[in-house]
Amino acid sequence: MNTFSDGPQNPLFTPLPLPGNLTLDDLPQAGISNSMQELLPFAPRGKCTCWGIPFQIERILLLKDDPITIQLPPTRTNWLVFCHTADLYPLEANQHGIISPMRGEGGLGEKAAAYTILYDDGSQVSAAVRRRFQIGAFTHRWGERCVESVPHHKPFPLNAPESIEHYGWGSTQTRATGGDFNLRWTDWLWAWQNPYPHKPICGVRFEPAGQIVLVMAISAGDVGSNPLRWQPRQKARLTLPPELPFQARLDTHGLLEQVQLDLGQVISAVCQPLYPNDRWEETYNNQVPVLPANQVLVEYTCHPEANFHLWNGAVIAAAALESRSHPELQPVAPARQRVRLKVVERASGKPTAVKLHIHGEAGEYLSPRDRHRIPNANWFEDYSVDFSHQGIHHSTYIPGSALLDLPLGKVYVEISKGFEIRPIRKVVKITPQTEELLFEIDKVLPWRERNWVTADTHVHFLSPMSAMLEGAGEGVNVVNLLASQWGELMTNVGDFDGKTTWGSKDAGGDGEYLVRVGTENRQHVLGHISLLGYRGDIILPMTTGGGDESAIGDPVEILLTEWAKQCKAQGGVVVLPHFPNPRLEHAASIVSGQIDAIEMTSWGNLYAGIDPYSLSDWYRYLNCGYLLPAVGGTDKMSANTAIGTVRTYAHIRPGQPFTYEAWMDAIRRAETFVTYGPLIEFNVEGKPMGSRIALSSNGGTLDIHWQVATVTVPVTRVELIVNGEIRQSAAVNGSEASGYWSQRIERSSWLALLVRGHYADQPEIVAAHSSPVFAMVEGSPMLPAADALTILEQIEGALAFLDTVATRAEEKVYKRMRLELQAAYRAIHNRMHEAGYFHDHTSPTDHAEHHTH
Repeated sequence: MNTFSDGPQNPLFTPLPLPGNLTLDDLPQAGISNSMQELLPFAPRGKCTCWGIPFQIERILLLKDDPITIQLPPTRTNWLVFCHTADLYPLEANQHGIISPMRGEGGLGEKAAAYTILYDDGSQVSAAVRRRFQIGAFTHRWGERCVESVPHHKPFPLNAPESIEHYGWGSTQTRATGGDFNLRWTDWLWAWQNPYPHKPICGVRFEPAGQIVLVMAISAGDVGSNPLRWQPRQKARLTLPPELPFQARLDTHGLLEQVQLDLGQVISAVCQPLYPNDRWEETYNNQVPVLPANQVLVEYTCHPEANFHLWNGAVIAAAALESRSHPELQPVAPARQRVRLKVVERASGKPTAVKLHIHGEAGEYLSPRDRHRIPNANWFEDYSVDFSHQGIHHSTYIPGSALLDLPLGKVYVEISKGFEIRPIRKVVKITPQTEELLFEIDKVLPWRERNWVTADTHVHFLSPMSAMLEGAGEGVNVVNLLASQWGELMTNVGDFDGKTTWGSKDAGGDGEYLVRVGTENRQHVLGHISLLGYRGDIILPMTTGGGDESAIGDPVEILLTEWAKQCKAQGGVVVLPHFPNPRLEHAASIVSGQIDAIEMTSWGNLYAGIDPYSLSDWYRYLNCGYLLPAVGGTDKMSANTAIGTVRTYAHIRPGQPFTYEAWMDAIRRAETFVTYGPLIEFNVEGKPMGSRIALSSNGGTLDIHWQVATVTVPVTRVELIVNGEIRQSAAVNGSEASGYWSQRIERSSWLALLVRGHYADQPEIVAAHSSPVFAMVEGSPMLPAADALTILEQIEGALAFLDTVATRAEEKVYKRMRLELQAAYRAIHNRMHEAGYFHDHTSPTDHAEHHTH
């Protein structure tokens, strides 16, 4: 039996016995349409609950030709709810296919029947039942719903992965659906209000109007208003026993185990964020709240006389929440005060894009009207311009203004914009008179005025306009949005045109915040490579070599080194992303001189800092004399990562206008540093990062000046790194410091500045790192034997992969790639032999020791 229930039953309703004239199984012989016969197995039957109202669907009434009168037990009630549906009927079109008069397939306004309610005193009240008003067809076109009746399934939330099997990936991204979504058969519920609730009803006369109508069931209820009309969204705080931690598991009807509503629906239930509200203005930006496992924020919509049904069998009237007499379920102030929030620069008074977070006294996130109430932080799933830190602390990006519905009382505001502007954390009281909130931001670190520009070298999936808003909100001047291929999935390829820099003056922008679409080209063993800012045709293939980066069965047909050469030929910059992994062919690309920078990557973690593993790999190339600047890129692929979490600062030449081309030039010069917050000035002998200083064979003593400042991550220590080792160190206790060191250099060396820091409740991290300055001592090559050998062996690994398990392209392609790798191998190999370093050889590269190739 196809019974149906979309939630618990409201006790104010009682199903009435319906003396029908046939059963659903009898319908195929009753003259219904073929379409209705086909979908009849999906019709609800038996004991059913629809919109919290109980129905008994057993013998039904088929209305077709003659009126039918049924007797009911004497019933005093405010409302009768009819569960009924209608058959389709053919539309009459002329020879050209035009229908006139055109009521649509649903027959809008056409009379289907009349229902006359009979009272035991002999009086009666008649009501017309019209198509798409009080009744609809068992199936209907999209856009032809009813206006006074509702589908038998009430609206419900969707949540992947629970719902994905039934409704598909795309539909689950909406997280909400009307009740008839994916229904094969629809009964329609129409609530008729009794004008004489004190008089007993004793029967109903049904008069068909030449069309087939099925009356499935009737229910009576004593509620004060239309039981099918719900109130606007509200929230409540649910407290579970400690032994019953909350896990949000929706079934296919959108029902939760812990809490349900009868005449209504739970929209969402999330662990309640516990923010430090009592000291909000003293805490730091993006601080993650505590999530107690048994405190739940429930968002819901319901009829005024709905009831909550809890896991323990308790039934609580929704209207009783205001009395606060039920400790397990407490009301949260509704967000209904419409407020316009504006953010301006204090100096200019101009609106400015920022990242915004607001929550109420219960920790509930309060999003602008055009943003997600619960941001979606899953990979390549729907998300607007949001940031969901650790999936807990939600923020969004606004272009200087936002419209919000806020609760009366205190709200807690967090506003930030990058690393040079002091974040705002304020407590604001909302009253019925509050219509606008104005915030002014202050720039306290003038690095941009010193010609430093910021960039994220690695962002995916956003549209260019969304990337520009998020970049502006984070104070990131350059966002590199990378098209790519993921198996059979292509992303952002339609945004690539090989010429446009969104936000530039040439493209109609103000030239301060830019977005350029490049590509991340990938191979699952050899590695990934980011090709930025190149002009002309897209560099293909974007992936190669089969799963999991390329399509299964794709051969290895191009190397990272070859991609890099093509990018450079088209005027672009080449970056090794999320350095050093995938860790193989990039050694050959670096040795071949095709890499412009290596990328430190956050992957959404605000507190991990620059990974020492990445530094270790970078340092060995610097030790061997390869001057590779460091850049910062997030590899943003979902809302759990903010653009610029780790970012590049690059120095534009004084007097040079800021353009994307000027930024690329700064990357090539290696005048950069990478940071999670602290800002750096660092020079050696007055020369900037990326410089080469020539010294005589006697070496020399170098003067080093530095400055650090921060408005985000507090700095604890500044260190001078020479050839990968700490040579000088200074403790810092505050937001700004500067210093001077004198460092003796006796052999060719590289020097860089490393900054450590942390928030009070987080571990210490490498919070910033400069690109190096090279001090070249005459007659002193930079080639430590141990580091050089690891690079050589890495290139050997790339050759071994190409020779053995890599899927082969045609022979000439294979030979071309092998020659490319051999050239890089020989370049580092010959340097080693010139320095007198001997080593074991593997079979692909074996040779007599006296040969240098």
